[in-house]
Amino acid sequence: MADTQVTKRDEQTPATRSEQAVDRTRDPETDATYVPDVDICEDSERVLLVADMPGVDQSSVDVTVENGVLTIEGRARVEGPQGYELVGQEYGVGKYRRDFTLSEAVSAEGIKAQMQKGVLEVTIPKREEVKTRKIKIET
Repeated sequence: MADTQVTKRDEQTPATRSEQAVDRTRDPETDATYVPDVDICEDSERVLLVADMPGVDQSSVDVTVENGVLTIEGRARVEGPQGYELVGQEYGVGKYRRDFTLSEAVSAEGIKAQMQKGVLEVTIPKREEVKTRKIKIET
């Protein structure tokens, strides 16, 4: 299983922190795009991606597959307490995006995703022909 069936795309780089990161009311089209941290695990049946996307809920996340590339995207919407003015912020709010190249060993048709408390889990089943199977030894 050391041969990973899903690989991170190298051309993406994390967004840099800027003056705009502290303005929560800015135009959504100009938000910074962040690359979420992702763990990739696998067993004999499937590959599991676990992406940290703080502030993103189920209604603002998308998972798509096109031409062998799995893309996860989300938008963080964090509201401050009502009646308070934001005077400091230590993390950026904006969009998340990450792309992964899928190998021929996985099945794009059976992909499932679930989002809970800012953590996205994407389960990608392996094709039957690449799954580990036990061979019976005959005597």
